[in-house]
Amino acid sequence: MTRFRRSALAAVSLSLLVSACATSPTGRNQIMLVSDAQVAAMGEEAFAQLKQENAVSRDQSLTRYVNCVSAALLAGSGGGQNWEVVLFDDASVNAFALPGGKIGVFTGLLNVAENQHQLATVVGHEIAHVTARHSAARVSNQLATQMGVSVVAQTTGMDPGLISMGADLLLALPYSRADETEADLLGLDYMAQAGFDPRQSVALWQNMERASGGGPPQFLSTHPAPQARIRDLERRMPAVIAMFDAAQAQGRRPQCAP
Repeated sequence: MTRFRRSALAAVSLSLLVSACATSPTGRNQIMLVSDAQVAAMGEEAFAQLKQENAVSRDQSLTRYVNCVSAALLAGSGGGQNWEVVLFDDASVNAFALPGGKIGVFTGLLNVAENQHQLATVVGHEIAHVTARHSAARVSNQLATQMGVSVVAQTTGMDPGLISMGADLLLALPYSRADETEADLLGLDYMAQAGFDPRQSVALWQNMERASGGGPPQFLSTHPAPQARIRDLERRMPAVIAMFDAAQAQGRRPQCAP
């Protein structure tokens, strides 16, 4: 590559990064090199891949339960109603949400989340990753470090190959600790606004810690330590209790059960 071409690429890359600055719901700076439509396409492809590689639960009662909790949270978060929710028959203590309106819960999580409120803690956290555009930000950060990908397909005309690569990145890249903390706090708001008891979030993370045994559950492998996140939740608790009381007064009282 000639010096002129390298300089031109650097200039275009810098211009792209500057123009791609965004702000998260809590005021954190983010880089966004991909559009919402592009990252939704990535999420849909990644979800299709997950459904091919993992068994879907045939337990209709548990499936209705997970859908009930998810629907209440989505209504409370403003995330919309047209999401696909799948319960995977897998012992992993795990859940996820992907752009494009996709939620996956593994049956192993239901052994640790003891009631609807605790399940809402985890699902609300995952929905928050999507509403805060964390997936788009982590794909964008990865693309920024590989800025030679034809300057992100000529400043994100985003060819199918990049969409596929982005889907793989969504499945492989962990969120940052800052993303995880933000998702905890936003998820706490969502569950309170939906009428789930936010105090149960602390019990959930205590259960997670007990379930860790010799090592952390998959869900916790890249997350802040349970005690650190419990402290953050407890600091936020007075405000979300007020949200919860208001939701209850307005008749938002989910009755989800297996």
